[in-house]
Amino acid sequence: MRLTLRVIIKIMKKLVGMFLLVVGIVVIDQITKNSIVANFKLGESLPVIDGFFNLTYVRNTGAAFGFGAGYSDWFRISIFLALPTIACGWLVWAIWNEHKKNFLMCLAYTLVLGGAIGNLIDRYTLKFVIDFFDFYVGNYHFAAFNIADSAITIAAFLIIIDYFVNREKQVK
Repeated sequence: MRLTLRVIIKIMKKLVGMFLLVVGIVVIDQITKNSIVANFKLGESLPVIDGFFNLTYVRNTGAAFGFGAGYSDWFRISIFLALPTIACGWLVWAIWNEHKKNFLMCLAYTLVLGGAIGNLIDRYTLKFVIDFFDFYVGNYHFAAFNIADSAITIAAFLIIIDYFVNREKQVK
């Protein structure tokens, strides 16, 4: 592809948009977490929709859904700090490569990067992640989560959608 000024500007606009999305996710994630810490005691809940949704201050020392919370500090530092930090570098590379080919995957990688950075800030500064969205039905509670986790979950759905869209194209 010949790089004209128009093509370069188009690429830069898309990448700046992705960068701003990452920054937006991180900023909103950190603002909401700081608000929870400032206004709640650990374990305190505020019912938002009775019988379905609370805001609850939770500290997650594990990974998604609390996986690995009881593991040794060495393991948790290795797995929950080192690997996600390396993955962030890979995500930047993937965003750069996908922006030319596949907008949906580029967007998914961008959401994962924003979510990963949001949670890594907590892990590096606090040694745990602050979660607060608490959905439940009766006595069954879904694992508490936050804005960063939400961005990663949305990205997972986009990756699934992309898989089926591209699978349809390959079948035809």
